[in-house]
Amino acid sequence: MKYPPFCDIIKIEVSDLEDKNANKIITLIYEKLLKQNDKNMSIYAPMPSPISKIQNRYRWRIIIKCLIGDNVIKRINEAVNSVKVSNNTRLSIDINPNNMS
Repeated sequence: MKYPPFCDIIKIEVSDLEDKNANKIITLIYEKLLKQNDKNMSIYAPMPSPISKIQNRYRWRIIIKCLIGDNVIKRINEAVNSVKVSNNTRLSIDINPNNMS
């Protein structure tokens, strides 16, 4: 099933004042991760966060299941850094989050 402690979970979340911007950025990150073609990473498609809007900010996320290592961190950094974000955009990466909302 690939759940902790047998693997790690990484949550990449993007929030923006406009829903389409958050969706666009998270989709670009997702596509970059898929192009890397790492079979050790299970990458789930972008989806709205369970609480999709907080304080007028729309939130989208990607969930990744894998074993954390330098290679995984490098791939995620490359994907995230390749996308340009506006001043209204916030991006966060959480490894083994306590809360998935």
